[in-house]
Amino acid sequence: MSSKQPKYEYVSSAKLPTRHGNFKIHGFVETSGQEHVALSYGEWKENDVVPIRIHSECLTGDALFSTRCDCGFQLEKAMQNIAENGFGVLLYLRQEGRGIGLLNKIRAYNLQDSGMDTVEANEHLGFDADLRSYDICKLMLDTLNVHRVELMTNNPKKLAALKSLGIDVVARKPIDHGITEDNKNYIKTKTEKLGHAFDPHSFK
Repeated sequence: MSSKQPKYEYVSSAKLPTRHGNFKIHGFVETSGQEHVALSYGEWKENDVVPIRIHSECLTGDALFSTRCDCGFQLEKAMQNIAENGFGVLLYLRQEGRGIGLLNKIRAYNLQDSGMDTVEANEHLGFDADLRSYDICKLMLDTLNVHRVELMTNNPKKLAALKSLGIDVVARKPIDHGITEDNKNYIKTKTEKLGHAFDPHSFK
């Protein structure tokens, strides 16, 4: 890792009972001060294929139950899948609004209310369509002794990012969950402009 790249540090772990089961929460921090967490469930051996989800923070969807995106639905489904499998990991990265932050996301929402799509709104504000980085995932997974994964995602960039970090992505599991009348156009834009792998029949 070069000196120009951000450094990451593991901080601590604790029990985290949830309505989906008893997870453990593991804290990580960047030198910038940005904090991230991983949730683990169950146990596995070093060479096991571990189901994982990389989830970027979405306050509106995850905590405020917004239906204009699919984030909260996917977060809940991922935790359910992990618990039903008996073991797995959720990496929860503090990258609100695909990396532009909460207040800029609200500005982007305002532009979307006026007719722009999610990519056009980000670019109108002077940002790339997706600013997220997944470098910290390597430290998180190494800390949890995870080296081979089944990745729950519709985003090919996440799969490519893990492979570039040396993580053995054995399989990709779609997580087409939470499509509503409020977010069909948003998901269609992610599919057509950002390459996300959704079933096109979902938009009919």
